[in-house]
Amino acid sequence: MVGRAEVVIGVISDTHGLLRPEALGALKGSDFIVHAGDVGSLEILGRLGRIAPVTAVRGNVDTDSWAASLPATAVLEAEGVALYIVHDVGEVDVDLRAGCFAAVISGHSHQPRSEWRNQVLYFNPGAAGPRRFRLPVTVGKLRIQGTKIDAEIIPLLPDGHR
Repeated sequence: MVGRAEVVIGVISDTHGLLRPEALGALKGSDFIVHAGDVGSLEILGRLGRIAPVTAVRGNVDTDSWAASLPATAVLEAEGVALYIVHDVGEVDVDLRAGCFAAVISGHSHQPRSEWRNQVLYFNPGAAGPRRFRLPVTVGKLRIQGTKIDAEIIPLLPDGHR
């Protein structure tokens, strides 16, 4: 029996209206794209949608009328693996112990993070928009094959660049 092909999910967050060419380049080749909130403008979702289908949630700065159609949370299922998406991981509104989600994707903190807790991957790609404080500018990728998930944080700019 032949195993399933790898599914690549590009993950981006906290663009705040700035979609860097480096982010677009890093997300090329994705089968799906997740935007974990603080999008900043509808145009960003359209540009990401030229790469792959986009699942996006509303962040705390997405307050203009265009953002009203974005949900606070979303679920993306890829090859039978369910991913729960929320902007602020502190606002998870489901019981993750029920075992139906393999990963929680969030943004908000601008801090990249990939951590396994109770057999659930908590993944924050960091922020891809304007640099805040001294945090890196990053996106991420999840690679799913069967029930295995590999996570990667991708730096977009060398330290010191804005």
